[in-house]
Amino acid sequence: MSWLSADAEFNPDTLDNSVIGVQAELGDHDSGLHRHRMGQLLFTREGCVKLTLDEGRMLSLLPPGKVAWLPGGVSHRAEMKSSVAYRSIWFNTERYPTLPANALVLNVTPLLNELLERISASPWATNWEQGAPMHMAALCVTELQAAREEPMTLRFPQDKRLRHLAGDTLPPRLNELAAVTGASERTIGRIFRRETGLSWQQWRQQWRLMKAVEMLASHAPITAVAGELGFSSDSAFIYFYRSMTGQTPGMLTAKQA
Repeated sequence: MSWLSADAEFNPDTLDNSVIGVQAELGDHDSGLHRHRMGQLLFTREGCVKLTLDEGRMLSLLPPGKVAWLPGGVSHRAEMKSSVAYRSIWFNTERYPTLPANALVLNVTPLLNELLERISASPWATNWEQGAPMHMAALCVTELQAAREEPMTLRFPQDKRLRHLAGDTLPPRLNELAAVTGASERTIGRIFRRETGLSWQQWRQQWRLMKAVEMLASHAPITAVAGELGFSSDSAFIYFYRSMTGQTPGMLTAKQA
């Protein structure tokens, strides 16, 4: 069995196998903060998954065409809105030690997509130590190692003056943030560099990109996305999106068609 009902509880650590896959159709869903001993791949055929990692310090977004890898022991929370065609695969990382050591989001090639679909649909009792399943799992790991990392993660500053930025509201411009926090623009810039690795402008642009992807994956029209994120026109938003991703917004929505 690999298909789960939306209300089923599942813990892969209770099963004795080196690879475990599941598929499910989920509506509004919140997994709550949890962790697994096994490493986990998450991906969707439709809809978007929001992942909160590192005790709330980092956000990852998972639209169609991308796969998230979470090493064993990483605490995470998965949130989904509307309908999501959810897929997940757990790997015993002692059996597959070359899998990444850090949480990341990767691009899914056509070959990797087929492997992920087949493995996630495989019965839990599959013997992954011989024959076609063994070669399929090994090829999946090889494809993951070669996959391009995607800019779908955002680390939040932990300075108490800036913790409110972890919400869903469009972050203000730097001069507005300085006025609200009482910190100078230079101080805010230093905090962001130290705690996120990005400048304030880079961080805000990344926030806007991820929010755009989340809205587009939920079938929001481009006009609504552009307005929500403070762009003066649809064309300004499309230019921003293309400059950040190399693709048009329509290419994301086409993957769900």
